[in-house]
Amino acid sequence: MSKLQCGGISVNRNQKTDLVKTLRHTFEDSASVVVVHCIGLTVAESTDLRNKMRNDNCYFKVTKNKITQLALKDTKYQHMDKMFSGPTAIGSSKDPVMAAKVLVDFAKENEKLVIIGGGLEDKPLTKYDVEALAKLPSLNDLRGKIVGLLQAPASKIARLTKEPSTKVLRTISQKSQQR
Repeated sequence: MSKLQCGGISVNRNQKTDLVKTLRHTFEDSASVVVVHCIGLTVAESTDLRNKMRNDNCYFKVTKNKITQLALKDTKYQHMDKMFSGPTAIGSSKDPVMAAKVLVDFAKENEKLVIIGGGLEDKPLTKYDVEALAKLPSLNDLRGKIVGLLQAPASKIARLTKEPSTKVLRTISQKSQQR
């Protein structure tokens, strides 16, 4: 079985193929991908970052640039191939905002993590785009707001039905006169 050099580590062709497939699946399954440089993170810092990502249903992986560039081919993120030079890692999520949120917050606390850019579906993102994306509400936050908006009228109706019938009739009468 032949071996290839990959970032100073010897990797056989089967391992390389498996790594490319795994990364390609990650790209295909993600609504957004954020590319970062991580220089000198301690084991504790790296573990902390991975835990934060996992807790928010995000994926974080230190990558081999050549393998990542191979995995990007013919995906919606193929425009990101030039971002992979130096000590790179990727954060991704099915939620378009969460990976950006977690990584931008972590980068604010730790200068060893630097946001490079990323992609939102087939749109390339600069570092500043990723920072702006991180300020948006997550899908779960938006879902909560929508549920709140939908429940508000129902709760008003429920409150009215508990009032004496005269108040209900008065309210209905007022509403019909307004129209």
